[in-house]
Amino acid sequence: MSIDEDGWEPTVVGQAGQVAGPNSEPVQEADAEPVTAGHPAETAETHRGGFGEFGGESRGLIERTFREKILLVAVVVDGHDDDTDASLDELELLVDTAGADVVGRLTQRRRAPDPATYVGSGKAAEIKQMAEATDCDTVVFDDQLSPAQQFNLEKLLGRSAIDRTAVILDIFAQNASSQEGKAQVELAQLRYLAPRLKGRGKALSQQAGGLGGARRGPGEKALETDRRRLDRRVHKLEAELREVRQHRSTQSKARRRSGVAHVVIVGYTNAGKSSLENRLTDAGVLVEDRLFATLDPTTRKLALPGGEVVLLTDTVGFVRKLPHELVEAFKTTLSVVPEADLLVHVVDASAPDPAGEIAVVRAIMAEIGGGDRPELLVFNKADRGADAARLAAATPGSVAVSAATGQGIDGLVQAIGDRLRSQRPVIELHIPWARGDVIAAVHALGEEISEVSEEEQMVMRTRLQEEQRGRISELEQVAVGERRR
Repeated sequence: MSIDEDGWEPTVVGQAGQVAGPNSEPVQEADAEPVTAGHPAETAETHRGGFGEFGGESRGLIERTFREKILLVAVVVDGHDDDTDASLDELELLVDTAGADVVGRLTQRRRAPDPATYVGSGKAAEIKQMAEATDCDTVVFDDQLSPAQQFNLEKLLGRSAIDRTAVILDIFAQNASSQEGKAQVELAQLRYLAPRLKGRGKALSQQAGGLGGARRGPGEKALETDRRRLDRRVHKLEAELREVRQHRSTQSKARRRSGVAHVVIVGYTNAGKSSLENRLTDAGVLVEDRLFATLDPTTRKLALPGGEVVLLTDTVGFVRKLPHELVEAFKTTLSVVPEADLLVHVVDASAPDPAGEIAVVRAIMAEIGGGDRPELLVFNKADRGADAARLAAATPGSVAVSAATGQGIDGLVQAIGDRLRSQRPVIELHIPWARGDVIAAVHALGEEISEVSEEEQMVMRTRLQEEQRGRISELEQVAVGERRR
């Protein structure tokens, strides 16, 4: 990432108000205060903790000298308590992935979250008691906190208070490896941080000097300077990602002209998407048993039965309550979804709630414009029990596989080919014998269904993509007549 006009190249971590530079140290302009969030500098009561602003190390990634102790908190809104335990279980996995340990959890039932503190002052006092009893460093809330709620909670608790969004952003910051991925994560973090910028009392007020030391009144606050610098960085990242989108659009148009089908793997995080791509194409994608191990898309060629070659792309995984900032920032990477010829939706059959995970993925697909794409459900991890086979039997058109052992992979490849072919219209071509080049092209590009030799022509029924039909028409616009059946 290039340094902007201010000499600022931040890598903003998913912590409450931490902004770090390329060397994982806080970046600060000469004669200016650093970008901050959350608390007055004069707060005396602090607690160690690397997630937030109270103590700990200021690092660009979570790589601390100790594993933090985390307390989880969730508010159960009346009538919406069905998935609270599952959501907290997942949040605990996210915290572990981020490099910390959960030492306890609290839930509260309310008609609606408290606007000032999310949980109310009484519950906040109870959380503080439990935090002190467990010696926790940070309190993580399962829903997104408003800037005011976060500020008030940290003041009441005397320790970092962050939300699920901050944890996910932090994990993404650790795992992004490509320039595009880093830019998307940084953009999401800056958008998350922008409303959380707060002044640090009188220390942020800069007075303009006059002749003889006279004061001309309040000068520009460092907070305003920080906001302008942040806005400039956001605009620069948005411009860079627009260029990437234009490049992807050009590639997509070229692919469509070539007639090569595009299959995109989607699914919940840790469902085995990268393992499946490796099994199908020997892609060599990083595979780890943890959330969001892979963020950057990988595209490889996949040969289908009959010799047809398609492109197979792996995408980032999803979770419940995925931050809106990430969905927006990653639309560049996820632009392959709305343009896919087929979505291979990988589901972890051994998960506690496969149906819930399917619903989450489909909701996000609809949000980014891919809700109408053809979908092939693939229930993975058949080697861990009978759940995959049971779910596949109950879901017509789906497939049960094990990416780890290769079980069911041949059936999956066959199913991908069948689904792609079923989407193509059947056309009938009447080709004069003199146009052997057209006959050869139809054999090469289409899926032949039948052919009948007549005295003056060959009558062929075949499946062709629209782009391939255009190529046939260019070869012989007059001699080739076609009619749909």
